[in-house]
Amino acid sequence: MADGASVNLSTITTSPHVGTHADAPLHVRDDAAPSDQLPLKAFIGAAVVLDVTGLSGELDRDALRSAGLGRTPARLLLKTQRSIASGSFPEAWPALSDACAASLTAEGLLLLGVDCPSVDLRDSKELLVHHALFNGGACILENLDLSLVAAGPYDLMAAPVKYGGLDAAPVRAVLRHSNSDT
Repeated sequence: MADGASVNLSTITTSPHVGTHADAPLHVRDDAAPSDQLPLKAFIGAAVVLDVTGLSGELDRDALRSAGLGRTPARLLLKTQRSIASGSFPEAWPALSDACAASLTAEGLLLLGVDCPSVDLRDSKELLVHHALFNGGACILENLDLSLVAAGPYDLMAAPVKYGGLDAAPVRAVLRHSNSDT
């Protein structure tokens, strides 16, 4: 450029499952909807953060009630404190049972978000929670950073990047206290 200004042009190559991301049904089913067809309404709106850090294994409705969940919210974010943010993959994390996931979607759950690598248990081969959520019309957020977030109600803004034909999409998730004006 004549005035000495430069132009930078970066290239990235990665999996859409790295960092916070939204899984699409295509992730677990051939010929299913890709990430660019995920409904935005699932990713934007009132959400409840539920702290399940003291729990392990499969979580049923009783476990969610014991952690403080009342009625089923439209968007539920599980704080497990088993994230990959430290740079290492956790040995284990709690996850909903597939029956619990199906029950929540039947009661209106639009989105399940987790701060761990998957909505399914680490050793899951069939990804039954993924299937139960997608069968019920719900969406999935994984690898959220909830480390500084207390349990309670929030407004969630977490739109997936609209890349066509992918099995997942990167997300920049933001939570705001639901009683805040800013």
